[in-house]
Amino acid sequence: MKWGVITPLIILLVVVFVVGMWSSRKLNKSEGFLSDYFLGSREFGGLLLAMTMVATYASASSFLGGPGAAYSIGFGWVLLAMTQVATGYFVLLILGKKFAIIARRYNAITFIDFLKERYQSTAVVLISAVSIIVFLFSAMAAQWVGGAYLIQSLTGVSYIGALFIFTIAVLIYVIVGGFRAVVVTDAVQGIIMLVGTLLLLVGVIIAGGGLSNLFADLTAINPNLISPFGADGNLTAAYVSSYWILVGVGVVALPQIAVRAMSYKDSNSMHRAIIIGTVVVGTIMLSMHLIGVFARPIMPGIEVADQVIPLIALEVLPPWLAGILLSAPLAAIMSTVDSLLLMVSSSVVKDVYINYVKPDASIKQVKSVSMGVTAIVGIVAFLLAISPPDLLIFLNLFAIGGLESAFMWPMILGLYWKYANKSGALASMVTGLGSYIAIHFYNQAYGDLLGVHTVTVPVFLSLIVFVVFSLLFKEKAYEFPTQNIKKGA
Repeated sequence: MKWGVITPLIILLVVVFVVGMWSSRKLNKSEGFLSDYFLGSREFGGLLLAMTMVATYASASSFLGGPGAAYSIGFGWVLLAMTQVATGYFVLLILGKKFAIIARRYNAITFIDFLKERYQSTAVVLISAVSIIVFLFSAMAAQWVGGAYLIQSLTGVSYIGALFIFTIAVLIYVIVGGFRAVVVTDAVQGIIMLVGTLLLLVGVIIAGGGLSNLFADLTAINPNLISPFGADGNLTAAYVSSYWILVGVGVVALPQIAVRAMSYKDSNSMHRAIIIGTVVVGTIMLSMHLIGVFARPIMPGIEVADQVIPLIALEVLPPWLAGILLSAPLAAIMSTVDSLLLMVSSSVVKDVYINYVKPDASIKQVKSVSMGVTAIVGIVAFLLAISPPDLLIFLNLFAIGGLESAFMWPMILGLYWKYANKSGALASMVTGLGSYIAIHFYNQAYGDLLGVHTVTVPVFLSLIVFVVFSLLFKEKAYEFPTQNIKKGA
């Protein structure tokens, strides 16, 4: 066990626990437990908003799975990954003020609160809750696996032991501190991610003898590694373009990201977050995926591609610096896990338990159920992660696509189209989910339908169905609120 490497990671965990305890004290003083535990009382500024969005989105896929795919596939995967640059911009541009205004008018605490009030449909709520639970469990399992791989690489303990350590570390501070702990630690972790990524990129380029040598070595291994089509030539223009839906504009439909657009305190905070978030996401995504490609000639033959980042950091850097830099992927994983935990927990507690099981539950009961459900969700994710997949990124992308197929049009048209109604929303969700799952299994058996990612066809089908059913089953046109979000609102 290399203590020079592990010490910085232990310090990170200590900082996270301190933030959790601080957040717990604020939570105990809060007059509104649900709003504070699941939404941080809507009092976050531009930097915190930007960093929590970045840290929530940048996950094990970004820091382990993505670079692992780039290691195997080459620069084609870097090109594909850069479709993620505008994610924060799209989310806050499309949702922006309107979503925050309506969420405040509804007193919405969760993503599903908005759908419930907008469409006035129990079926919409239940389908939404089930979708979030099912697909976010897939996403959480990917993060749990990534955290365990990282700890295993650094400490030498068994995979199961590393998985257990990661589970305990995350559950303690999320259960104790809630959303406020998540957002504040996200800000710390986002800064660590940005700095660590840039330093590791510089270290890898130096270890590879400079950019010219790295490109020459990649060409010698396989000329396709430096082409836009991937090592095997499988990355077609249509497939790469379809990622603009999956990890570009479609991110607005991810509940764990959209809920961030409820939590800022004023318009200036949102505008600052757009700029900061876009710059940080672009820097991190480009740098991490370049590191994955450049690691190929420096350390050829890595069998588990998801372990490229920890292995290359340990190879090219002194142990103490590698430990500092490897706190970046650990921070990314933890910051995504905590958000997913709260999202699933809120879906169970707020959207099912309080709405339909026990509407008159006391604050004490809500606190106990919230913390208990969060713990149970973490334990189930631990069990799901015991047998890890070959590449984390594809498990995570499966979850993202499923959520987008279900929620993209109920969210966007619910905000901007006054004729959107529960018939259109239900038809869209059922069509999106059904076609996504069917096409997913088709693609696994026969290859990508139409040469695009699985999410592409369901997104277009669900849009058509939404419009048709909304117009067939007409309801009174929805009246949009017009007030602005002012400072202190």
